[in-house]
Amino acid sequence: MIENDVLIQEYSIKGWDFSRAGEASCEIKDSLKQIGIPQDVLRRIAIATYEAEMNVVMYAKSATLRCEISPELIIITFDDKGPGIENIELALKPGYSTATPEIREMGFGAGMGLPNIKQNADSFNISSVVGKGTKLEMRFNLTH
Repeated sequence: MIENDVLIQEYSIKGWDFSRAGEASCEIKDSLKQIGIPQDVLRRIAIATYEAEMNVVMYAKSATLRCEISPELIIITFDDKGPGIENIELALKPGYSTATPEIREMGFGAGMGLPNIKQNADSFNISSVVGKGTKLEMRFNLTH
């Protein structure tokens, strides 16, 4: 979909669907590669989007992933319905995790998701309501 010279892609992500985990972030990466997004920016977007998608799969019931692509900026938003994050400041600390033993047994839950997202995005905003869900917005500048 194109609105005001902005290409918009939307995806639905289902919680606990590990068989499809990472599909949306891979599709976004492939789309951005096809339109010629620089490799260094593409790599940062791929890392941050995958980490956010995995957080949805591990913790939320569902989410909408929206990717807005303009000539100057890419905005990626995750809006999930899930338990929310009680302490965002703590959740941003490397190594902090609320992953269950089951998630850890699958090789996830090391507590690096949000720190990796923040490190790779040019700007990052997260808000959360306990018992309702979390909204995460990442911005990647295409002009420097």
